Amino acid sequence: MGNTARRERVVRMSVEQPLWRALMGYRVLTMVYGIGLFASAYEVYERPWVGIAYFVVLAVWTLATLPQVSGGRRCTKRFLTADLTIAVVGILLSPVAGHDRAVTGGSTLPSIWTAGAVLAWALKGGWRWAATASVAIGVSNVVQRGDISRSIIHNVLLVCIAGIAIGYVVEVARASERTLARALEIEAATRERERLARDIHDSVLQVLAMVQRRGTALGGEAAELGRMAGEQEVALRTLVAGGLTHTSRASEDTALGAVVRAFDRPDDPDGHPDDDAAPRDLRSLLAGHAGARVTFAEPGAPVLMPPAAARELAAAVSAALDNVRRHAGADAHAWILVEDEPDTVIVTVRDDGPGIPDGRLAQAEGEGRLGVAQSIRGRLRDIGGTAELISVPGQGTEVELNVPKKQRTP
Repeated sequence: MGNTARRERVVRMSVEQPLWRALMGYRVLTMVYGIGLFASAYEVYERPWVGIAYFVVLAVWTLATLPQVSGGRRCTKRFLTADLTIAVVGILLSPVAGHDRAVTGGSTLPSIWTAGAVLAWALKGGWRWAATASVAIGVSNVVQRGDISRSIIHNVLLVCIAGIAIGYVVEVARASERTLARALEIEAATRERERLARDIHDSVLQVLAMVQRRGTALGGEAAELGRMAGEQEVALRTLVAGGLTHTSRASEDTALGAVVRAFDRPDDPDGHPDDDAAPRDLRSLLAGHAGARVTFAEPGAPVLMPPAAARELAAAVSAALDNVRRHAGADAHAWILVEDEPDTVIVTVRDDGPGIPDGRLAQAEGEGRLGVAQSIRGRLRDIGGTAELISVPGQGTEVELNVPKKQRTP
């Protein structure tokens, strides 16, 4: 609930809304200005009824569509197209009304009202949409005057630069708002995790510790129960502590890099980024394996990988640990080491079990047991990596998983 309230507060603080309100006022004021210019030069028009008809339509359209320019949701593509069409028609009708200055360098019928149409495109779709609308206005000015003069170039460039600049500012603002919203989500999740960690520490962990002490003191079957409770206590402490650490680091990464990612990825005008393509921190996928008999060693910085590669690598590590549990015995220990090299991520899974006899892997594959061949080597092969298995009877087994950071494109 608190997270939703934070997101709504971010929307209310949007820098776009004041711009939309300013555009509403601009359209009304420039409509009045255009009507005033027409009225002041009414006598020089050969066909003033053309101008009167156009300004009636322009006034009705401007006032009736004020709700459409009150925000991004109501400002649809269909409205923007109709609005730009009215601006272009007004420019092309200027010489038809019979005013010589419309051709020799004076203002057109809609005058500077046309800039409002371009600004609406900029606020809705960013600088690319603004450039498209500016080109349409520029072409219509050239057509109605029949040549390219200095005044035409000046006016067109002024509208184009203003529209593109505002469109770019809007895109930056949207990216910043998404960054802030994401940071608030992470902050709320971190606080909730900390609250749960306190509750777990005050209840579950204390109970497990008490069961371990009492079981050890009683001996017999109770001692075995105490040993299991101790293992669960260690695993739970590792999971809680590791989750808090990763969440904190992830918040820093997101806050620093979200704006850059927003511009690197194509985005629709309303701003819906594709979060599925964001890199994953391999450490967070492997931290859950840590426990009383599994030691997890990780780098101090995030190990970022493409999501698909990170999931497959984590699944291969899980398969290797499953083999340790099945074949190395209940008392075997395992170690997971993550190394983040400049071009490669290396994960090593080692155990102190009895090792694998020579020829046993080939025999297992021939019998249809494909745990190593498919769950480990097959997964690594699919993501362009390699898996090397080293085992010495009586000295344990070591599986080295090597994955390049730059994934192959299919």
